Amino acid sequence: MNTSPPAWIATLCLFLVLSGCGSAIAGRSSDPSDPLAGQSFYVDPANPAAQQAVQWRSEGHASEAAAISRIAVQPTATWFAGGLKVQSEVQALTTRAAKAGKSALLVTYDIPERDCGSYSSGGASSGAAYRRWIEQFAAGIGNRTVTVILEPDAIPDTLTHCLSASVRSERYALLRFAIHTLKAHARVTVYLDAGNVGWIHPAARLAAPLRSAGVAEANGFSLNVSNFYGTATTVAYGASVSRQLGGKHFVIDTSRNGNGPDTTAADEPTWCNPPNRALGAAPTTNTGTPVVDAYLWIKQPGTSDGSCRPGEPRAGQWWPQYALELAEGSH
Repeated sequence: MNTSPPAWIATLCLFLVLSGCGSAIAGRSSDPSDPLAGQSFYVDPANPAAQQAVQWRSEGHASEAAAISRIAVQPTATWFAGGLKVQSEVQALTTRAAKAGKSALLVTYDIPERDCGSYSSGGASSGAAYRRWIEQFAAGIGNRTVTVILEPDAIPDTLTHCLSASVRSERYALLRFAIHTLKAHARVTVYLDAGNVGWIHPAARLAAPLRSAGVAEANGFSLNVSNFYGTATTVAYGASVSRQLGGKHFVIDTSRNGNGPDTTAADEPTWCNPPNRALGAAPTTNTGTPVVDAYLWIKQPGTSDGSCRPGEPRAGQWWPQYALELAEGSH
C-alpha cells in the first residue's frame, strides 16, 4: 500500500514553505498577562486559499495565484459547526498543529438557535445536545495548545430581542458550561465573542451578558469576528468593554478590515460580502495595546457570509473570486 501523501498535499506544503509561512504569526508579545505571548499559530497546508493558489498556478494564472497566496500563508481559524465527528476532527487538526510546533486556532459555532434564523442559522438541536458536542470538542483537544473563539454573535444576539427570555437564560448557562469545560484543559485559551463596534451601543451594555455567560472564567472576549470595522475603532470599543469587566483582555479579527466597513450599500446588509473590501493587518500578538492580546484572522478570507445577493454562495462556502478581491485590495 502506498503511504505517501497525495501529490496535491505535497505541492501545498512546498508552496507554503516557499512562501515563507514559517513565522506563522508576526511579532510576539512579551506581556506576561497575555496568554498568547510567545505562541505561533498553525497554518493548515490544506487551507482553501492554498489549494486555490495551486490550482490557479497549474492553470497558468500566476498573478491570481500570487495574490491569493497572501491569504494562504497566514494562520486562520478553523470553524466547527456541529457534526458527529467533531472529536476526531478536532483531534486530527490539533495533533497536526502540535507536531508542527504550533498552536491551533479554533471556533465553536453550534449554539442552539444560532444567528437568530439569519444566513448562518442552525446550531445544536437542544441544550443537552450542545453540552455533549462541547464535551466531544474539548475531548478532541486533549493536552495540546489551542485558542478557542467561543460562539460568534451569541452574546449580542441576546441583546437584540430575537431570543425569548428562557432561551437567553439557557444560552448564558450553555456558554458558562462551554467555558468551564474548555478551561479544564490547561493549555486552552478561550475568548467569548462579543460582536462588533457597529452592533451594540453603548459598549457598556455588553458587560452584563458577558458576565452572565461566564467571561470571568474565560481569558477574555473577541471582537469584529467576520466583520469589517477598522482596528483602531475596535480597539477603542473593546477598551470600553474591558473597563466594565475589570480590565479583561480581548482579541480582534482583522482578516477583512483593511478598508474598513462598507458605508455605501443601501439595500444589502453591509456586513454580508460587501464589495471593495481588503485584507487587514496580519495576525500578530504584538499589538502595542496591553489589553489586546492579538490581532487574528478568525474569519477565513474568501468564505461567503451568506447568499445575500443573487448568485452569492451560502454562508461558509469558499468563494475564490471574493478571496481574490480581498487579496488584490490589500495594501
